[in-house]
Amino acid sequence: MAHPRSMNIDVVVIGGGGAGIAAGIEALDAGAQVLVVEKAAEPGGAAITSGGGCLIVGTPLQEKAGIKDTPDLAFDDWIKWGGGSADEAWARYYIEHSLHDLYHWAERNGAAWVDIKPQEGNSVQRWTRAQNSGHGLMTSLLASFKAKGGKLVADAAVTGITREGDRVTGVAAKTNAGEELDIAARTTLVATGGFNSNLDMIYEVRPELKSGRVLEGSGVGATGDGHKLLRALGAWFTHMDQIWFYPYCTPDYRDPAGRRGLAFRLVPGNIWVNQQGRRFHNEALSGGHSGSPALLAQNPRHAYAIADKPMLAGISISDPYYQTGEKAHRGRIEELLESSPFIHKANSLAELAGKIGVDRSAFLDTLARYNSACAKGLQNEPDFGKPLGASKQFDTPPYYAIQMFPLARKNFGGVKTDMRCRVLDKHFEPIKGLYAAGEVAGMAGGHVNGGAGLEGTMLGPSIFSGRVAGGWAAQEAGCGSGFVGRANRG
Repeated sequence: MAHPRSMNIDVVVIGGGGAGIAAGIEALDAGAQVLVVEKAAEPGGAAITSGGGCLIVGTPLQEKAGIKDTPDLAFDDWIKWGGGSADEAWARYYIEHSLHDLYHWAERNGAAWVDIKPQEGNSVQRWTRAQNSGHGLMTSLLASFKAKGGKLVADAAVTGITREGDRVTGVAAKTNAGEELDIAARTTLVATGGFNSNLDMIYEVRPELKSGRVLEGSGVGATGDGHKLLRALGAWFTHMDQIWFYPYCTPDYRDPAGRRGLAFRLVPGNIWVNQQGRRFHNEALSGGHSGSPALLAQNPRHAYAIADKPMLAGISISDPYYQTGEKAHRGRIEELLESSPFIHKANSLAELAGKIGVDRSAFLDTLARYNSACAKGLQNEPDFGKPLGASKQFDTPPYYAIQMFPLARKNFGGVKTDMRCRVLDKHFEPIKGLYAAGEVAGMAGGHVNGGAGLEGTMLGPSIFSGRVAGGWAAQEAGCGSGFVGRANRG
């Protein structure tokens, strides 16, 4: 039997997504030797397939658009939207550092910010998108990490975190080729993402969801590996039941396990009907704090997004098979529309009602009322108040019904950390040599968002907490003076 290959490093990072790579860059800048261990064949995690949007306050893009934003205003929005359960210290810490220590920092590492847009719960536009979305952002950060001398081992799963006495001393890992690695490190940083690609863990914290179908919807590697590693060390977890769901999602018919889902966007004017054939919600409010509760309240717990052919002209599927950054693979999207058993097509609305098994008269009456509101040129349809500016009548066959199920996307709870991202035990004392950042830590600190997020409050805090963790992990390893950053309190 071959002996494990031994390695010595200052800081070992488990996970090569947004938090892990940001942590690596920060530790490298402090003068530390850094090794990132990534279980996938390619790094990037959930961040590289994301929309690339971060909540950032006081940006040049806001200033150019004439938007006045302040940390105080953003903090008020954040706390109200989170329902009172957000970690207020971490929320303010992130908000005040988002301009200099995320926006400008990312620019210095090769990324570019290109536009802003409104999101539910925000008083002003502050959701800020990177060029080429998450793919562009992570490609830039990965290039910077490598240019600074960072080392990365991909296709390698961490099998355990090693400990001597009361101190963490590194990790044991195994590559997909079967090689065992024994990595000694002065500090260890866990940035493994969430667990929303592990239905068993979802049902463990939300057993009531077993009564209907739920789709897995995070990065394919977000299976809770880091949670298990941390739990074995006695780490404390908080707010684990707070999961952020997306409603506009359909099963990935290519997944042999039948568990993964696909988020679809850019279908202007689509409406949602339940199995009774009736609308139940203002579809313009499609966020996790509005659209998702509405979908979860249906019985049975699914719905259909109804569209005609023109409405699907620019449909976007948030999955690397169907989209890379801003580039949509139209042929594959057409293949999905034609081949998925969860997407139904018909040449008349009456035929479509029959294909999805809803009450025909209720369904046709629902569509007639909506068409009438569009034909009259109303600003809002009367049933749910949906703005009709982007809507049209359903009048161009074929007609489609995309079956929707709630999709578990992001974890708002996770391992509890202090303000230096040191992992805390049940006594709320740091475990020596151990740090955590990103979604495994509820994006930052354990539960920075509370019960709901303003959007951009997942990717942004994950990257920022990675920087904080990387700086302090390097400092404990004997390199640099810890994360300082530059706050914007104006």
